[in-house]
Amino acid sequence: MADLFDRIDPAPPHKPGPRPLADRLRPKRLAEVIGQDHVLGPEGPLGVMLASGTLSSLILWGPPGVGKTTIARLLADETDLSFVQISAIFTGVADLKKVFEAAKLRHANGQGTLLFVDEIHRFNKAQQDGFLPHMEDGTILLVGATTENPSFELNAALLSRAQVLVLERLDLAHLELLAQRAEQELGHALPLTGPAREQLLEMADGDGRALLNLIEQIAAWKVEGALSPEALARRLQKRAAQYDKSGDAHYNLISALHKSVRGSDPDAALYWLARMLEGGEDPRFLARRITRMAIEDIGLADPQAQTLCLDAWSVYERLGSPEGELALAQAVIYLALAPKSNAGYAAYRNARAAAKRTGSEPPPKHILNAPTKLMKDEGYGAGYEYDHDARDAFSGQDYFPEAMTRGVYYSPVERGFERELKRRLDHFTRLRAQRRGEG
Repeated sequence: MADLFDRIDPAPPHKPGPRPLADRLRPKRLAEVIGQDHVLGPEGPLGVMLASGTLSSLILWGPPGVGKTTIARLLADETDLSFVQISAIFTGVADLKKVFEAAKLRHANGQGTLLFVDEIHRFNKAQQDGFLPHMEDGTILLVGATTENPSFELNAALLSRAQVLVLERLDLAHLELLAQRAEQELGHALPLTGPAREQLLEMADGDGRALLNLIEQIAAWKVEGALSPEALARRLQKRAAQYDKSGDAHYNLISALHKSVRGSDPDAALYWLARMLEGGEDPRFLARRITRMAIEDIGLADPQAQTLCLDAWSVYERLGSPEGELALAQAVIYLALAPKSNAGYAAYRNARAAAKRTGSEPPPKHILNAPTKLMKDEGYGAGYEYDHDARDAFSGQDYFPEAMTRGVYYSPVERGFERELKRRLDHFTRLRAQRRGEG
């Protein structure tokens, strides 16, 4: 049995486990970060902060795989702050208290803390409020990361104490630079033809981490020669498009579809429709929004548009996916090429605004029915002219409240069927003026 004076040979050093390519290529300096020069460059907000030595709390907003975590870690290195990383998904109130207590101890000993909070939008209002006093007294410098719009997901109080920096998805040139760095790390070129390499970059869909993971898979293959795009597609699963049906992408893409229809661009409208369907959007949601477009942007310029959208919706309900989606696509094409008018939409809003201002004014007595003697004695129905008995079946009477100036809410455009409605409206406006002795 060994005693205290026996020589004990140290355990042989363990060979470190394998590190993913994305981790091995993680930048060591901010200057090595790819694709965010608008933020990190000399004239960018972070570049200016670091040059002046006045780093403030930050919210890094951008899609996955663009370097939010890396930038936060490197900021801590360049400012001599202690780096602490937590995720809002896995961190509760008790965990936050421990993080703040540890930061207070460091602060008391002259050491600052850069607290990086991944998925910060996952914290509720009370949890977000918990950061405020520690940000204000300098205990922590907060760097939050989010893929969701901070305007909607973060408290105003938190946003007022942090600067929001928008990080951009990597374009093909940035992804190519990242692929070249990966090849240097691997020590050999990827076994891909030029077109296959372009296809690989497109598969990454602006996500640098996803690209490096794909490259790591390819590097493990034992192939002879260079793979074609077809061979690459057979071997490699295409990365699913970034699309969260409850997040920003959901609203951004439906906005893009709506504005493409309004802008009479059927090709762009079809593209955004396809993007949403490929992302797994519920076609029923799209059917509802397409019908809304017909009401809001085409309106009475083409009354058939609304009927066509409802028919397409019904066809989808009967056929389901994917056949029924073609009916939605055809409705989108029709709407994009239909004459546009929001005159009916604007008229309704104008009338609602007037109704709010004059909501207590009664109708004029001459258009009220008088089923009782008391009501007749009060003047109900007195002076009413039955339009069918009038010349041209039009009396020209005023139907607005007696104390209210007549309003003009509907102004049809000279497009599509609404041109005919404008002709009719102008006709009745002239007749009304004549019958009331104003013409």
